[in-house]
Amino acid sequence: MALAFIICVNVSVSAENQGMKYVNALDLRIINKGFNDSSAPFTRLPVWLQDSVRSTLWERSQCSSGMAVRFATDSKKVAVRYNLLWNTHMVHMADTGLKGVDLYRLSDGGEWEYVNTCRPYKSDSIQTKVFVENLKGDMREFMIYLPLYDGVNWLEVGVDETATISKPIIDNPTSGKQVIFYGTSILQGGCSTRTGMCGTNIIQRDLGLECVNIGISGEGKMDFCMARAMAGIKDAVAFVIDPVPNCTEMMCDTLTYDFIKILRTLRPEVPVIMVEGPLYPYAKFDSSFGNYLPKKNAAFYKNYLRLKEEDSSNLYYVNCDNLYGGQEGTVDGIHATDIGFLAYAKKLEPVIMQALLHSQDAAAKKQVVKNEQNSDKKSKKKSKK
Repeated sequence: MALAFIICVNVSVSAENQGMKYVNALDLRIINKGFNDSSAPFTRLPVWLQDSVRSTLWERSQCSSGMAVRFATDSKKVAVRYNLLWNTHMVHMADTGLKGVDLYRLSDGGEWEYVNTCRPYKSDSIQTKVFVENLKGDMREFMIYLPLYDGVNWLEVGVDETATISKPIIDNPTSGKQVIFYGTSILQGGCSTRTGMCGTNIIQRDLGLECVNIGISGEGKMDFCMARAMAGIKDAVAFVIDPVPNCTEMMCDTLTYDFIKILRTLRPEVPVIMVEGPLYPYAKFDSSFGNYLPKKNAAFYKNYLRLKEEDSSNLYYVNCDNLYGGQEGTVDGIHATDIGFLAYAKKLEPVIMQALLHSQDAAAKKQVVKNEQNSDKKSKKKSKK
């Protein structure tokens, strides 16, 4: 009986994929990836950083959190097939968010609509899912979000055998503009129920900008080499710095200034947004945490004021008020639910937009001044003649 069951399942899966072709995701567009010189296509840090960081940091950076595949197709069926790096499991996070993948489609109005999720099976390192069937067959834009707490060795997109599939036609998110997020396990996506609900992915869809997720579980400790690496991302238009949950009060006091100063020195034109650590819901009841968490934020804020006094331009601060949606915003008193991530996104989005607008205005003013200076130089040369 058991053998018969296995045979039936295999026949069913095989039939599901009949008349389909699979295309390597690397032949499409990979978004929300900050470094092209990574050790593997779907890892998040450049290979040259490996010998400069802790082994735990390097290992956890192999998760594909935040990355997605963009493509256009006229197929009536869209599927995915991918190979997990670890096929891991955690007791407090749904496998659909941890190692599943989400499909979204761009609507006629330009909004991203959720379609379906691959529910990964523990026994299989290679996951396969037909997301949707019986589409109209007109050319449409799609996006697949990769796992948040596992890695991907390779990923293929499945479409009808006779269908067209290509890199996206519509530039959404906008090419060449990346918001770089640095932080902890929460930022990485712990513990959203599916990949599209990670905070950085929500912000990416809402703002139409690539959001690079460098949230690394337990490792958001403001290592200076990480700041230097992020400063080297040429397409960065804003840095969101959210490390407090992984830092002690002493670290917030002694590391914050230099970490932010590296970014501001190497990339003075790029806004920096500093985010306080959340006051976890259980801190309301645990007096030890209730006293300690505000002290970390106070040390972080003290350094913000010091930086702001030196140069107030391109520096922003987000306090922790309702940062993750209050009492219902976490899974375990620390890591965010989908409610928490939605609250996080909605709190940060207006700050990011304000920072980008001010940055653009400043750049435009500098260009006007430069043009005037060039004009003056030309006038002086003519007068000399």
